[in-house]
Amino acid sequence: QVQLEESGGGLVQAGGSLRLSCSASGSIFAVNTMGWYRQTPGKQRELVANIATGVTGATINYADSVKGRFTISRDKNTVYLQMSSLKPEDTGVYYCYIRIFSNMYWGQGTQVTVSS
Repeated sequence: QVQLEESGGGLVQAGGSLRLSCSASGSIFAVNTMGWYRQTPGKQRELVANIATGVTGATINYADSVKGRFTISRDKNTVYLQMSSLKPEDTGVYYCYIRIFSNMYWGQGTQVTVSS
């Protein structure tokens, strides 16, 4: 089994910054993908960013809506999401995940609220 523990999030004014962290523990294979989804009001859950590690190195993906504002990074089994220039539309619950082969594991979610 795999457990994920998130931290960070909170309330920030538009234009501000927040940092999310997520640590994975348990049976983790070296080749995996970690990242963040978010659930915003009235929308489906969407992928924000992920970072995949494999034998050839790391691959990073961002949603178009956060490119240039968010930065994902990773240190072993901890993934970080540095969020800058936050907008009210970034408000939502952010869920960390790890995918190991076809298995997905989720964090409990952390609320991010951006006030205008």
